[in-house]
Amino acid sequence: MVDSTKKKIIVRKTQFSDANMINDIVQKCYPGVPPYSLDALKAQINHFPEGQIVVEFDGVVIGFCITFITSEKEGLKPHTWKEITGGGYASRHDPLGSYLYGMDICVDPAYRGKKIGERLYNERRKLCQKFKLKGIIFGARIPGFAKKKKTYPTPELYVEAVKSRIIRDLTISFQMRNGFNPVLVMKDYLPSDHESLGYAVLMRWDNPLIDTQGNRHYSEDQKDNVRICTINFEQRRISSFEEFQSIAEYFIGVAADYRCDFVVFPEFVTMSLLSIINRKLDPVQSLEHLGQFTEPFIKFMNEAAVKYNINIIGGTHMVRDSEGLMKNVCHIFLRDGAIHTQDKIHPTPSEKEWWDVRGGDKLSVINTDRGPIGILICYDSEFPELARHLVDQGAKIIFVPFATDTRQGYLRVRYCSHARAIENQCYMVLSGNTGNLPRVQNMDINYAQSCILTPSDFPFAKDGIAADTDPNAEMVAIADLSIRDLIKARNNGTVMNLKDRRHDLYSVSWNGK
Repeated sequence: MVDSTKKKIIVRKTQFSDANMINDIVQKCYPGVPPYSLDALKAQINHFPEGQIVVEFDGVVIGFCITFITSEKEGLKPHTWKEITGGGYASRHDPLGSYLYGMDICVDPAYRGKKIGERLYNERRKLCQKFKLKGIIFGARIPGFAKKKKTYPTPELYVEAVKSRIIRDLTISFQMRNGFNPVLVMKDYLPSDHESLGYAVLMRWDNPLIDTQGNRHYSEDQKDNVRICTINFEQRRISSFEEFQSIAEYFIGVAADYRCDFVVFPEFVTMSLLSIINRKLDPVQSLEHLGQFTEPFIKFMNEAAVKYNINIIGGTHMVRDSEGLMKNVCHIFLRDGAIHTQDKIHPTPSEKEWWDVRGGDKLSVINTDRGPIGILICYDSEFPELARHLVDQGAKIIFVPFATDTRQGYLRVRYCSHARAIENQCYMVLSGNTGNLPRVQNMDINYAQSCILTPSDFPFAKDGIAADTDPNAEMVAIADLSIRDLIKARNNGTVMNLKDRRHDLYSVSWNGK
């Protein structure tokens, strides 16, 4: 009789929930090396889910590998680990590339000698052959170099001695036995690797099944057309929360009738609830009054997302956090019932003055059934680093709920958002307020023209505007956005802003939590 309870080794794709176990292995293998941030691990999966693999034993991850696809031009020239991996985010994944790049591979020391590493290398070979790539490349450490430097003063001489089997290197000799060949020595690949004195050797394995004369066509596993509905929302005096709910539900229903995947509300969407009292309130009174609607607002939007089968970008609502600090928070309600939040990173001077709003310190993509998305609240769109950080994590659509009182303020948000769309080759979706709230301080007048913006290239609208509303008119704009067109533009466009970044000169490094 077979014992079905016997513990098994499972090789599978990496999941977001594996993050802590992966970082536990990193700490065991490389003490003192900073672990991957959660954003970086999410980004790796978002960019190339097939390339992220773990080995699991009895429910615990005991080994992992991180890979992405790169072009022959980029992969086979000298580079550093930070440059080629986009700072650890795998943001330079090129779906039209020809080599699989091994970004990292680790096995829990307690399970070494059980061929866990061999399983991971075999999975990489299968992946390479599945996508009909020319081969696998990666930067390999040379941990014996520092000790042998007197005998072999240059890394090239050291590697040549390893190739000739005069000496043995723990890493290079192992890789050569597994069919990888040294290509070139790379300086400053990992400056923190003191055993290798910062050097690495580019190793290459050639795919024996590749047809070097054939053409490979790669279609990324992404949802292609995404239908977006953005609302030019009128702020008006209302008499009850039920009236606010009725207005919001009307627009959610309209978007659902048009089979939209997302419907977008503006910044400060709930401010009309302050008009219920019908008298001016000082800032403290305003926030106390608004706070009583937090739970009803979240409950209503959450239920509406499920009821209408649509993902709702719920605009923003003022929320006091656990430390008593006031935050301007965007709630994202997914149609599977999940709720996510994103704090505004940069409060405007008026928000600080009127409500003492504090900025958040986290900016992460949100994974939806239509791919990873990002949120930049109004003023945040005017800081290029934030959009780049989201795109590095895999975002292809960024939503911008905003509130502006003048045309000049509106154009700052719009022009900056369009710049973000061009420089990151992504879609930007803006939703703003119209109308007036005379008795609500700091929200008495509004100006908006909600829109859906695209990069500026041949696959997109000639003016880079997929759809927009009339200025200061309550209405919606709806557009279908092609993820495939975005991928094509990023990899074969007239210009390729993401691909052409000088990773050797600059990068965005996130210091937040």
